[in-house]
Amino acid sequence: MDEAPLSRTEQRNPRSAAIDRMPTLDLLRLINTEDRQVPDAVADVLPELSVAVDLAVAALSAGCRVHYFGAGTSGRIAVLDAAELIPTFGLEPGRVVAHIAGGSRSLTNPSEDAEDDETAGAAAAGDVAAGDVAVGVTASGRTPYVRAALVTARARGAHTVLVSANPASPIASGVDVHVAPDTGPEVVTGSTRMKAGTAQKLVLNAFSTATMVRLGRTYSNLMTDMLASNAKLRDRQLRILSEATGADPAQCRQVLLATGGDAKVALVTLISGATVQAAGHALAETDGHVHQALRLLDHQAD
Repeated sequence: MDEAPLSRTEQRNPRSAAIDRMPTLDLLRLINTEDRQVPDAVADVLPELSVAVDLAVAALSAGCRVHYFGAGTSGRIAVLDAAELIPTFGLEPGRVVAHIAGGSRSLTNPSEDAEDDETAGAAAAGDVAAGDVAVGVTASGRTPYVRAALVTARARGAHTVLVSANPASPIASGVDVHVAPDTGPEVVTGSTRMKAGTAQKLVLNAFSTATMVRLGRTYSNLMTDMLASNAKLRDRQLRILSEATGADPAQCRQVLLATGGDAKVALVTLISGATVQAAGHALAETDGHVHQALRLLDHQAD
């Protein structure tokens, strides 16, 4: 059987062939020059990423879930992205779930053989349901764990997205959307923790952030839904309310207390002048979208 051709992430980079003989500053400049190619590669795949975001927004709006599947560096990036959505956007635990080959131990201990475990990949996708979105993250675009997870997820009625650094990925033909920034050969041959990993971080950050914004988890560019779980974040919450409404911090604190700490209800109360109860009801009616809630209150006042 012929071997699969090497993806560009696994090819040698002629620009870095002499890295082991370079002075430190020249070596760092080379790495930096290569890294600067990554944002442009991500920009090239924004149309595909937009489709993936719309799938995620539809799924989460319908009460379904988004699942990430990855191994090694890709899996760690996916776990990080999913975890940060809870404090940043107040997302309920279990709505965006990350599955990493080898389990949680793989976050800090290498489990390179786990990426070949197709049985584990299929099992990880066992709780995917129809209407969910399954996102496979693999630099090479051919990791067996990810492939099996996506095949299983699709068979269970989920939409499937592949995030890779290999436009010629053999998995791509079996998914709904392939987001593949072409980051090219790495400075250290095959070390996809570098450019390919950076691209995956940018893609997942953009994917999840855009999804949260579309779901109404911000007002303008302010984190209205963040969990204020310590003193620093509680102070930030008051600054957000003051900046968004023009009210002084003392008034913001008073209204925030009246809402039981719900910054979004406080925000709508301060902007609209409505009661806390009316603001809360308007947000419930509009699935938490502040602008829509304000329009609803304006309409009710007419």
